[in-house]
Amino acid sequence: MKGRVALAIEVGSVVEGVVTGITNFGAFVELPEGKTGLIHISEVADVYVNDVHDFLKEHDKVKVKVLTVDERGKIGLSIKALQDKPSAGQQAAAAPVRPPRPSRDMRRTAASRQIGSPSFEDKLSRFLKDSDERLTDLRRKTDSKRGGRGSRRG
Repeated sequence: MKGRVALAIEVGSVVEGVVTGITNFGAFVELPEGKTGLIHISEVADVYVNDVHDFLKEHDKVKVKVLTVDERGKIGLSIKALQDKPSAGQQAAAAPVRPPRPSRDMRRTAASRQIGSPSFEDKLSRFLKDSDERLTDLRRKTDSKRGGRGSRRG
């Protein structure tokens, strides 16, 4: 190990370790000097991690950044902190570009220009009319079963 000095495990340092165990909340990593740290599931990758097994396996060698070391000696680690954050240009290329959403007035005029496409008001009017007709039919049927006003007796 040419020119390599044993790194002290302190917040901000980058160390290499071996995954010793995987749980549903993260992965335990054996660090230099025999210490063990935890990579919380939220620190495994930049994307949503449902199962740590999708990203890590036991005995994997990983490079991690030390996030926390508490007074009890618990060491919080992160792989995500070491991953290159995509630049704004790379993010734009990776993410689908959505055109700006037109204002309500622009949508209304665009809808009125489309021939054969009913406006919201037309659709609402049609819905209310259909609903009223259905309620009237339902009342007629239930009244005739009860022997009410609309029943026919023969």
